[in-house]
Amino acid sequence: MGNKQPISVLVVIYTLDGRALLIERADKPGYWQSVTGSREGSETLLQTAQREVAEETGLDASQYVLADWQITNRYEIYPHWRHRYPPGVTHNSEHVFGLQLPQPLPVTLSPGEHLAYQWLPWQQAVDKVFSPSNAEALRLLASRLATVPAR
Repeated sequence: MGNKQPISVLVVIYTLDGRALLIERADKPGYWQSVTGSREGSETLLQTAQREVAEETGLDASQYVLADWQITNRYEIYPHWRHRYPPGVTHNSEHVFGLQLPQPLPVTLSPGEHLAYQWLPWQQAVDKVFSPSNAEALRLLASRLATVPAR
């Protein structure tokens, strides 16, 4: 059994024109998602989000607009991933963040963790992700993009 904390972040990385970054899991080819990851030690959720973005994409989140969307999803951990958690842990609390970029940027994937990435219009990204909470977070982009002030 593992020692992973059942507290994680989901970071939707998106552009002002409504494109979202998706990355493909190496341990489950065909499983596309936004950046995700568990909290380590006593780091804050913001620190977790910044670290996971850096680890999974090579991007420095402090250079862009990273916002806590104040959404927490509680869900059952997929059985094939429960071995990563302490014995008896079956549920996770996922905290949703958004990272706004000015335009799609190239990313550097974490070797062994992800196979590929793509920038898609958010509507297409909703249909591609395997996680229902990830799809719901992507759907929220429509209202978030509508409130972005014009520059």
